[in-house]
Amino acid sequence: MNTAWRLGAAAASLALAAALSGAAQADTPLKSSDLATQNAVANYNAGNFVAARSEFRRAAQKGSRLAEFNYAMMLLNGEGGPADVDEGKKWLRRAADANMTHAQYVYGKMYDDGQFVDKDPAEAHRWFLRAASQGHVQAELALANQFLDGRGTARDNVQAFAWYKKAAEGGDMTAQYVAGSFYERGGDGVERNLNVARAYYAAAAAQGDPAAKLKYQQLSAELERSRPQ
Repeated sequence: MNTAWRLGAAAASLALAAALSGAAQADTPLKSSDLATQNAVANYNAGNFVAARSEFRRAAQKGSRLAEFNYAMMLLNGEGGPADVDEGKKWLRRAADANMTHAQYVYGKMYDDGQFVDKDPAEAHRWFLRAASQGHVQAELALANQFLDGRGTARDNVQAFAWYKKAAEGGDMTAQYVAGSFYERGGDGVERNLNVARAYYAAAAAQGDPAAKLKYQQLSAELERSRPQ
């Protein structure tokens, strides 16, 4: 199974930690579905996939969005038991409909990639937009790519730049590089600004992008040459 779909454990751990922290701060008891999800995450991270899958299923049936998502991922990946694509898609859609932004992104990516479903960029666009509108960084990048390519929507470089910039501000390395390239060349509603371009390249370079590092060095040299003597 494509490891790109193994998105459950990390997302689960982070989302569950936030839920537990919120409950602690409010001094409120965890719901049974939260406790079941907590146990499921612990078992998943320990490699006890059969137990995790069973616990995610029980919590999902009680309405936990996080459990719905992770149960879907385990079904799609065949973790803790045989794969069940139809059931996995059902639970993934349920989590997406419950407004879990990561589920919306993954559901959109499923249609964008044509994995488990017929490829449908327009349907992918709809889900990416829902997640991106709520600040999901990966969805912002995916949406920007669609606008740049004219895939699933009309080609629109102005919209592409707007979403690349949002994703860049959210810390996405690829979006930082692309935002830098928009400022470097100008156009499409973007005023050319080499200093801003260099700042975006620097941000991407700091995350390990070698191309961004080279661009940063080139623009630094160009800006130095252009300074009044």
